[in-house]
Amino acid sequence: MGLREKSKSWLKTKFLFVIRKEEDFSVITSISITKLKLGLILILFIFISVGFSLIASRTFLKAWFDPEYLESENTARIIELADIVDSLLVEVKQRDQYVKNIQRVISGNEMEAVMGEDSLPVQARNSGKEINLFEKSEATKSIESEFKGVTMDFNNPTTIVSSSFTETYLFPPLRGVVVSVYEPNMGHFGVDIVASENEPVKAIAAGTVVMASWTLETGYVIGIQHANELVSFYKHNSVLLKSVGDVIRGGEIISIIGNTGELTTGQHLHFELWFKGNSLNPQEFITFN
Repeated sequence: MGLREKSKSWLKTKFLFVIRKEEDFSVITSISITKLKLGLILILFIFISVGFSLIASRTFLKAWFDPEYLESENTARIIELADIVDSLLVEVKQRDQYVKNIQRVISGNEMEAVMGEDSLPVQARNSGKEINLFEKSEATKSIESEFKGVTMDFNNPTTIVSSSFTETYLFPPLRGVVVSVYEPNMGHFGVDIVASENEPVKAIAAGTVVMASWTLETGYVIGIQHANELVSFYKHNSVLLKSVGDVIRGGEIISIIGNTGELTTGQHLHFELWFKGNSLNPQEFITFN
């Protein structure tokens, strides 16, 4: 018998797989298969296994089999942590500068204008000039000069109020208790109102913000120019929510009540009304309780 015949005979050799019951050894089923078919089945199984492994290593098992995936994930995590560290360093630097500025304000020195380049306005960064954060704006200087140039009548301030102004509804800046009344002869040109902590302060009427800054005596101050030459001031705030030039609606929140400035003995709002350069008694036009 030649080699070819032996090969054919070997490939055609059959194997019989019999499945029997354990109790009585009766035949349940049997399978007859040649060596050729068994080899083809093994080859097919190997191809399927290899294909499945490749797909799994590129999809849901990528984290286990792909070393580049782990490296990229670690790199992304390192970059993320580096960004977090950088942001924390910037925040710590700004907080340290803030504390130094507060110490300078308390000691009576001028506050440093450097709060971190990112915290400065775009115009200041582009100009390359050192900016004084507490320098009065031109609008503030104009209002102060107007007030200083007009003689104040403390005896009968309501006589200067026009009919158009008295017919305008004014929102209360906040609801609270008036603990210090209007006494212009004593240099107190407004009223002090005590309210709950973090109480929002609202604009009494529509207008434009002409002052939003910090002073040693009155802390955070915001001033609004209304119609009919009426100006309102809100002092000793903890936070200012509006900037110079913002257009405000009546009743809109502009700041948060606070206890800032040297001329304060507790949390309250000092509120002033000015009309044509003369101070008015706010209680004659607004109900605060």
